[in-house]
Amino acid sequence: MTGSAGGDPIRLLLADDHPVVRAGLRAVLDTEPDFRVAGEAATAEEAVALAAKGGLDVVLMDLQFGAGMHGAEATATITAAPDGPRVLILTTYDSDADILAAVEAGASGYLLKDAPPQELAAAVRTAATGRSALAPSVAHRLMDRMRTPAEALTRRELEVLQLVGEGLSNLRISKRLFLSQATVKSHLVHIYAKLGVDSRTSAVAAATARRLIRR
Repeated sequence: MTGSAGGDPIRLLLADDHPVVRAGLRAVLDTEPDFRVAGEAATAEEAVALAAKGGLDVVLMDLQFGAGMHGAEATATITAAPDGPRVLILTTYDSDADILAAVEAGASGYLLKDAPPQELAAAVRTAATGRSALAPSVAHRLMDRMRTPAEALTRRELEVLQLVGEGLSNLRISKRLFLSQATVKSHLVHIYAKLGVDSRTSAVAAATARRLIRR
């Protein structure tokens, strides 16, 4: 990775399944003299393949690509590679489930798509240096989790609850997450206790209201 420290431009890959979004990002980023958009990817799989070829400093990664690999999965693959590019998540989702998945996957930053151009440019430069670049609202949510760890749902609990919200039964959740049904039920018991509810419907409603999961 070269970045801009030595005068070279920060080489970017835009990974988003919407052509209009990629075009808009390119238009904004091309105005920065120290940036160079080196490629675009319409799928997470394509982003992983392009990142593996080298020559990139930062990947701007969406989280949702429809069918296929999720943005967090692609992030984990890209950041696991030696000397791989940094990954800056750029998404519309700010639920705890999405944020934790991205951070644990190794993302250097997490920004929302409604961020002003100057905030986006600053986040790219920060991510390129290996430092953390979090949207203020995202940083606030992470701080809240740290202040009340006993009340915060774990990553696995959020995964289970997200699937409950998508209408999956305990059996389907167990198969999706490679857990036993007893373990799924145990997670639900802990979820109910932390949210102060007594049913799947109430848990999903409470978690959605608190932006813990995405609906």
